[in-house]
Amino acid sequence: MRVAEARAAAAHWVAAHARPAPGYLGAYFSGSTVGRPDDAELPVSSDVDVVVVTEGDEAPAKPGKLLHEGALLEITYEPWAVLADPDAVLGAYHLAGGFRRDTVIDDPTGRLRALHAYVAPRFAERDQVRRRCLDARHRVESRLAALDPGQPFATRVTAWLFPTGVTAHLPLVAALRNPTVRLRYPAARDVLTEYGQEALYPELLALLGCEAVSARQVRHHLAELTRTFDATVPIARTPFFFSSDLTERARPIAIDGSRELIDRGDHREAVFWLLATFARCHTVLAQDAPDLHTARLPAFREAVADLTGLTGTAALLARRDEVLRFVPRLWAVTEELLAADPEVLG
Repeated sequence: MRVAEARAAAAHWVAAHARPAPGYLGAYFSGSTVGRPDDAELPVSSDVDVVVVTEGDEAPAKPGKLLHEGALLEITYEPWAVLADPDAVLGAYHLAGGFRRDTVIDDPTGRLRALHAYVAPRFAERDQVRRRCLDARHRVESRLAALDPGQPFATRVTAWLFPTGVTAHLPLVAALRNPTVRLRYPAARDVLTEYGQEALYPELLALLGCEAVSARQVRHHLAELTRTFDATVPIARTPFFFSSDLTERARPIAIDGSRELIDRGDHREAVFWLLATFARCHTVLAQDAPDLHTARLPAFREAVADLTGLTGTAALLARRDEVLRFVPRLWAVTEELLAADPEVLG
């Protein structure tokens, strides 16, 4: 499917399902499809991110991934309170990219286009890019500092994994690239290579612990994840914000997308989302199928140990501290990227 066709399907879904709902304010595109040409082919392992904006301070639970007119859409609801301050949006690394270009799908109130008009001309200003880099840095440091070693194993892994993964976002934000989720590591590698900073990339992988893993290792643990994923999907009942990532519709991304990375030689880059999905499966299983959670837990623990080298809480906390000590070096490279990027203004 072409990107234009997927966008048209998304716009149709918004008109048919989002706009009639009470409190609807508008919708816009976000994520990796922003900036792609209309005639580009949308990979099967990609979805189209749509943000539906609603009135008030809290948004409804997101529908998540759904299939509409042949396109896989990822629907997220965002309360207007999050977007009401244009300067705050400009400084938020996970929000500003949605308004760098005209991504508006529908805007009956005019608020989204006004937000775009504020963010777009300021997006590449050096001070604003640095603000967003600082925002990403703060996310690494604050969330790692909040890691609770008393939480269940899957929760601890998630609480370490995601902020550690934000280290790959800093180069992307500095280079005005989309801070993508699943493909953050290959994207960061490309940026670092482009700017002559490729020496940093193995260090980012080392923070995960996967710099020396083999394709065979990753493929083995993907097979174990596949068993756990396929067992989780039919029994999942408790709602989580990531629930739509653990559905049959999400399988081409969660499982097949990881296999694609391994097949093309990016097996180390597959580790992040493989472990994220494994942890999410066990978060669900612990609630909805405790016996199955117990039965499949050894495979998850083995994956974490084999792919990251983390064998217990002490090792996890030591790695957390290692990431925090690495942040100043990462920041120095981020500043060099900012200085070298010709698109950064001022």
